[in-house]
Amino acid sequence: METLRPLPRTLLRDRAYAAIRDAIVAGEIEPGAVVRDADLAERLGLSRAPVREAFARLVDEGLLESKPQSYTRVTPLVAADVRDAAAVVGAMHELVTRVAVPRLRDADLEEMRAANDRFATAVHTGDVDEALRADDELHDVLVRVSGNRAAAATVARYTPLIRRLERQRFGEGGSCRSAGLHERLIEACADGDTDGAVRITADIWRTLADLADPD
Repeated sequence: METLRPLPRTLLRDRAYAAIRDAIVAGEIEPGAVVRDADLAERLGLSRAPVREAFARLVDEGLLESKPQSYTRVTPLVAADVRDAAAVVGAMHELVTRVAVPRLRDADLEEMRAANDRFATAVHTGDVDEALRADDELHDVLVRVSGNRAAAATVARYTPLIRRLERQRFGEGGSCRSAGLHERLIEACADGDTDGAVRITADIWRTLADLADPD
């Protein structure tokens, strides 16, 4: 999937950020690669200013590192960083699950089931992009229904650090998440079992933290 392509001149800073972030997560820009604002600006069809702003945000979020007057490069995959990110994101998902379960409607549950069906199919066929997209869609239902914007922002900030490792594991022939765990989560949500749904959510994110230490 080619993510670095010319962008419409709307919301340029945010669009540049999203395109570069997605390219890093997808491995199109590899860990350790030096990035230059002029090069990426040309590839995206932008001026250098929005790309520089995107760089600053990506440095803050841990996907880039910068040494003034020297280089800006993609950060390496560091196990401790993934564990820390998974702990934070997992805690946010537990929080939103506890709030969301009593509020879920039938339409929300159907949306989660459909996302999990797409996830299971994508894992089976080895479609990494679709698997991660479907996984996001499933969990985003709970984030959205909770209405917690602070939790949503935290999840959006730290999930890309985890996604990089998930993509690597998929590329090695592994599966980072379980459709079976998702099914249990959906069943608990449908039963109104808030505590059970929170426990399963914790299990899901614990498996992601464990990816950082597969041995």
